[in-house]
Amino acid sequence: MKSMNKPQRGRGKGPRKNKPSDGVQVHITHPPQIQQLNTERGVRMRYVCNTAGQTNISFANLLDTFLVAATAIAGFDVFNSVRIRAVEVWADAILGAASTVEVQFLGNVAGQYGKTQAFSDTSMAVQPAHVRAVPTRKSSLALYQQSSADVAFQITCPVGAVIDLELSFAQRFGTSVAASNALVGATAGAFYIRGFDGLAAAASKFTPVADGIQ
Repeated sequence: MKSMNKPQRGRGKGPRKNKPSDGVQVHITHPPQIQQLNTERGVRMRYVCNTAGQTNISFANLLDTFLVAATAIAGFDVFNSVRIRAVEVWADAILGAASTVEVQFLGNVAGQYGKTQAFSDTSMAVQPAHVRAVPTRKSSLALYQQSSADVAFQITCPVGAVIDLELSFAQRFGTSVAASNALVGATAGAFYIRGFDGLAAAASKFTPVADGIQ
């Protein structure tokens, strides 16, 4: 015996909706919003210390790391703001002597007042001295900063120490910042890397492990 409750075709279905294939166009009031055209780049750069001692590194120094030459002596920063993610340092000790490395975020510049952080380690030729210094989260040192003489961090290390800088750079089109120190025999239009103290290769305390050193 056949069931008397046969499903009825089309029951519960609403009116047929138009699909894009039906030739119906979707209208919008204006073009979609886009983000501002900024260039951002995160890098990990390696350097070798060639002069022992304590050095203050400014935000201008960090931005002078990547340069483009306008003339043989005039250079401009590729980026106009920088953010510190970490500073990492390794150093072996000379046999029979101790070797100390230290990175400090001073927190004593106007607009950057806060807790001073010091990261230090000492080797006695068993293992390398090693520190990884990270700015306090949400501190001004952990935010993007533009070129200035304000101290980003202070570093103390011996000759031969290896330093890795983890930085994020950003560039807004239509802006330019001249390098703090002149280039030497550069080729106009070429891009260069220099020590993170902002000095040319011949004078810098920190030699980049990279091509295109200036």
